[in-house]
Amino acid sequence: MRVFVDGVPVYFPYAYMYPEQYVYMCELKRALDARGHCVLEMPTGTGKTVTLLSFICSYQLIRPEVSKLIYCTRTVGEMDKVLQELKRVLQYRNEQLQAENALTENIQKMMAVGLTTRRNLCLHPAVKNAESREEADATCRSMTASWVRALYSKEQEQAAHTPVESSNAVDIEDLGNSSSKLCGFYENFEKDGRDAILPSGVYTLDSMIEFSKEKGWCPYYTARHAINIANIIVYNYQYLID
Repeated sequence: MRVFVDGVPVYFPYAYMYPEQYVYMCELKRALDARGHCVLEMPTGTGKTVTLLSFICSYQLIRPEVSKLIYCTRTVGEMDKVLQELKRVLQYRNEQLQAENALTENIQKMMAVGLTTRRNLCLHPAVKNAESREEADATCRSMTASWVRALYSKEQEQAAHTPVESSNAVDIEDLGNSSSKLCGFYENFEKDGRDAILPSGVYTLDSMIEFSKEKGWCPYYTARHAINIANIIVYNYQYLID
């Protein structure tokens, strides 16, 4: 359904809207227009998430300078639910705009991305199987830190120039091996993904992992790269506080 909230046409993906949802949107518009803060509360089960997402995604159409929404959640499960709801909201909005011949290329370029910890996004077995977030972060950094990569590059260069018949020659089986192990997914991202433009759409955690797998990139760093250009970012509130 389409409803007007103080002059803003809002595309709401359900056939019925609770009165509380309409009031919520009115208060939300007032806060956004004032560029101020607001604390809003609704009863449990009355659809706070879809109300907020529907209004913001419609508000951005008439106020394109409001270019980024940061939605914070407490758990990864909540994050994924928000992203799934957002897919429904954007799909309905775009279908209605297309029916009205108002769907432009810029509107279709909307991007939303979820960001969580390395442990949840990483493809490298050593990080995925870490017993704690701290261990996962430390393991990742041990393969991706700039000084580690520089050391590895230096060792590779030295190995390439080591005379085979030298008394100090490295055993042939050890050539190319190093105590400084790198992550191939991160190296691929640095090579091809750092400056890449991701296709538009809503990236849930699973879809970000699948997309990155196809490219051979690290999903965690791909997601971090995407938040610079995303219109909507969903992540744990601790990221905002930290």
